[in-house]
Amino acid sequence: MNADSGGGGPSPSLRAGATVLASRTLALSVVVVTLAFVLNDYLIFWRDWPGAWPLFSQWLGLSAPAGADLSTPGASVRSWLQAALYLAPVAAVVLYAFLTPRQPLRVDAERLSALAAYVVRASFWTVLLIGFVDMLVSFLRVEDLLAAVVGADLARELGRSVFRGTYVHMPLMGLAFLIALRTRGLDFIWLAFLVVLAEFQIVISRFVFSYEQAFMGDLVRFWYASLFLLGSAYALVDEGHVRVDVFYARFSPRTQAWSNLVGSVVLGIPLCWTILATGMWGKGSSINSPLLSFEISQSGFGMYVKYLMAGLLVVFAVSMAMQFMSYALSSIARLRGEEEPAGAP
Repeated sequence: MNADSGGGGPSPSLRAGATVLASRTLALSVVVVTLAFVLNDYLIFWRDWPGAWPLFSQWLGLSAPAGADLSTPGASVRSWLQAALYLAPVAAVVLYAFLTPRQPLRVDAERLSALAAYVVRASFWTVLLIGFVDMLVSFLRVEDLLAAVVGADLARELGRSVFRGTYVHMPLMGLAFLIALRTRGLDFIWLAFLVVLAEFQIVISRFVFSYEQAFMGDLVRFWYASLFLLGSAYALVDEGHVRVDVFYARFSPRTQAWSNLVGSVVLGIPLCWTILATGMWGKGSSINSPLLSFEISQSGFGMYVKYLMAGLLVVFAVSMAMQFMSYALSSIARLRGEEEPAGAP
């Protein structure tokens, strides 16, 4: 029976099951909606799709956003497809939760952590490969050796940020995501070491050989920004972030779980969505603008990676959203008394 002995409502087991179902559905929905927002942003600003908002603006009697014209051939279909990019994953999440009602919360938490780790791992290999290759291209270019290596026409094209970003950086991104499928480590220690080496070679070349070029400082800034932004989600997994520990250390395990749950939902997720919404809402937004223009620094023959540092904010927000939801599910599991794996924080 689904009622308690007094017939006054659902049994405790039914209420607990509903709590687990709601928790899994909400946590996974947050992740898929975040990913759908990023994908829709790409379709709107890179592929000139109209977006899903014109459909809702019509239903609400509001004017459509600037540039969103559903009267052009195929625009209405594309707008519906973009709406489906939000609705279909959420529906799939609900179906998945109902089909696996007895699955422990920690299973979903571990899967979200694994997904966040893959995104960060692929981004780590991206900045590593692009850093080395773009530095080499910039060095050859500033020393007027590039034409001798690749030919005058290709050397001229490599001086354009759009060409270098499209035909050099993007293939390296694809390679990085393939490498990330085969590796499991997150080698941020090596990235930190490379930052130190890059800074050290600036000191040696400047004060010993009186040689310094803009790309040398660009490499340090690129890798240092990557180290900070990409390491945030990974540090959250291992309790690596600095915590104001005046009260937290004295909390009971249940109170700590409540603190982590509330912090993830009330503070963490809004922060991630604020970064994405403010940075990707329009063409002139702080993230979209440098990405769309393949923005570079004004330092002459420097590296062409400034736009990628804006893209790192997207990786930061998405990976942190995944990890915050993983953290929330783990906290709920602890509150429900689910058995914790060995070595859990």
